Amino acid sequence: MPPELAGAARTLFGDRLDLAAAYAELLVTDGVIRGLIGPREAPRIWDRHLLNCAAVAERIPPGATVLDVGSGAGLPGLVLAVARPDLAVTLIEPLARRTAFLVEVVEHLGLARTVRVFRGRAEEASAGTREREPLTGDVVTARAVAPLDRLSTWCLPLARPGGRLIALKGASASEEIAEHAATVGRLGGGTPEVHHCGEGVIDPPTTVVEIVRERAVGPARPKSPKRSRGGRRR
Repeated sequence: MPPELAGAARTLFGDRLDLAAAYAELLVTDGVIRGLIGPREAPRIWDRHLLNCAAVAERIPPGATVLDVGSGAGLPGLVLAVARPDLAVTLIEPLARRTAFLVEVVEHLGLARTVRVFRGRAEEASAGTREREPLTGDVVTARAVAPLDRLSTWCLPLARPGGRLIALKGASASEEIAEHAATVGRLGGGTPEVHHCGEGVIDPPTTVVEIVRERAVGPARPKSPKRSRGGRRR
């Protein structure tokens, strides 16, 4: 860890900083070898990834259930699980090589009591099956997954009514809100809000877009076929 980041790391991870360091080591070794982290990202793993994700914990209430969509190498879901042992985290990821890595990391870090891995798409997680109830959480997180309209389509159904989508975004957050707020509303989301996490701790702070799921919106019903004047379906 760069010495200049040590203070921020201690603030965000507290007595679990050693666990965060163990995760960082896995990311810059196995994560790079297996193509989950780019080689150029390894020197920036703390400031660009770990601290950036850990700062989001301030927006998550105590004891929350968190669903992390498109978890990839575990960002931000695993970082939040490391920083906040009170959270119950599910990592949702469709690709087998990524879920294999996530399962190994969870076991290696001793996080199996609070973290589980779901292999599948967000739509599959929210739909459920005969053998499994649909997944829902107090908070749904996503980082660098998709624009806000598509992200809301996938993530809002995973949030319980009154729950929240917290999307880690960059400088274009306000522009995305202006472009997609109407779509978010049609999907049952409230007015998107921009928050800056970790102010005074990390520079720059982490920008997130937060959307409350105000109501459930069911799938669109297929249109009934038109009838002719004689009563026959067209």
